[in-house]
Formats: sequence, C-alpha cells, structure tokens
Amino acid sequence: MENSSLSSVKNVILVLSGKGGVGKSTLSVQLSLGLVHAGKKVGILDTDICGPSIPRMLNLENASVFQCDQGWVPVFATEDEKLCVMSIAFMLNGKDDPVIWRGPKKTAMIKQFITDVHWGDLDYLIIDTPPGTSDEHLSVVQNSKGKVKGAILVTTPQAVAVSDVRRELTFCRKTSIPIIGVVENMCGFVCPHCSECSLVFSQGGGEALAKQEGLDFLARIPLDPDLAKCCEDGKKMINVFPDSKTLNSINQLVDKMLV
Repeated sequence: MENSSLSSVKNVILVLSGKGGVGKSTLSVQLSLGLVHAGKKVGILDTDICGPSIPRMLNLENASVFQCDQGWVPVFATEDEKLCVMSIAFMLNGKDDPVIWRGPKKTAMIKQFITDVHWGDLDYLIIDTPPGTSDEHLSVVQNSKGKVKGAILVTTPQAVAVSDVRRELTFCRKTSIPIIGVVENMCGFVCPHCSECSLVFSQGGGEALAKQEGLDFLARIPLDPDLAKCCEDGKKMINVFPDSKTLNSINQLVDKMLV
C-alpha cells in the first residue's frame, strides 16, 4: 500500500493557499503547537521543497534525519517527542543551499516524505504546502489518498489573495479534498506597545469568501510582532507570550480541529 506509513496517523490536515506569503507555514507551526499543548501527538510535513521554513520556526535548523528499518525517522521538536517534523532542510549541507530541481524530482521527494517516513502513531499530521496548485500539491493528494481529513485554506484579507484562494478551493473540489474551513491571517496589526489592533490590509475578505462558498470561517489572526519574533527565534509563543490575544485566536482554530 502506497501510504502504509500513514496507517497509524488518525488525521491528515493540509494547509493550503494559492498565494505565497500569507502565513501557511506560520499557521502550520502554531496549529501544531496548539494541538500538542492540548495533549495530542502531532507531525508536521514541510512540502515546500524550494523554501522550507518550518525547521527555523521550531529551532531545528541544525537537525538532521536518519534511517531505521521502517524508513526515515522524523526530527523531534519537543523533549516529550509529541511533535515531530520532516523537511528537505534537514537533508541540505547548509541552510542557505538552494534546491534547484525540476518538478518530477520534487514530486518524487514528496512521495518519499509521505510513504517512506516512519511517522508512527500520530493524532494529527499537518502538511504545510507551497503556493499554487501544481506538481507538489498533486503529489501530496495522490500519495495520501484516503487519509486526508480535510484542508485549511489560508488567506489574507486583500482581494488579490482571496482570488488566489478561490483557485485553491476549486483545486480541492476537483481532487475531492474536504475543506475544513478558511483562516483569515494578518488581519490587522497588533501594536507592541498598547496591544491595539489596527487594520492594515482591510478586514473580512476571508470571512466573506467562507460565507459565499458555504464554508466554515475558522479564525481571524492578526499581524503580531510577538508572533513574528517567536517564529524568527524558534520559540513557542505560549511560553513567551502566554497572555497574547493572538494566541487566543490560534487557540480558537485549535479547538475547532479538536471537535
């Protein structure tokens, strides 16, 4: 069976957006950390072959993978081994080395990530995807067939981002991927001094899309310097800024995944 390595994974969730720079990787990490905090065992698969960023966000830039009899062993991101990660970044000689591959080689690597990694018993496998709707996405869908619980669509409020997400929505429907709902990211800017949230990119684009398409609106997450700092420094927001309103927004999303 192609996806036998997923046999002990209860829920596979894709994080998608037709547009780059909307915060898919940030959301994938924060969602995963929230699920771990809720007592779940979670894996993150970084399928952005040319721009892997998950390892840095989890302070794993110097980690590497090794093989066992069951396949590749993912890198553990927590001492209790409740969070594990697989990324092409773990296989590069240096963190600044580019991956200059054509489509077939990228899709073959993603297939290996899904079928040859010893994920073990997981409550959730979060798959962070690159922008677009092409080779990498088709490889993820084809090799995890039957295991995908659904997709979270991430957008920023602007019309240009929402337009790209509509294409991703069509991709999901054409490939029979259930859509869990829409997250509107970077919705307002949280002042680091007074914590007031000011609208920068407008508001409501993602919520309007969800309403128009009959989808669940999962969360509205602001552009927060504290969250950005945690991602840059590879620290967990719940440890550094436990009272953050942004963390409350992320927890709303986590709670909906737990239902």
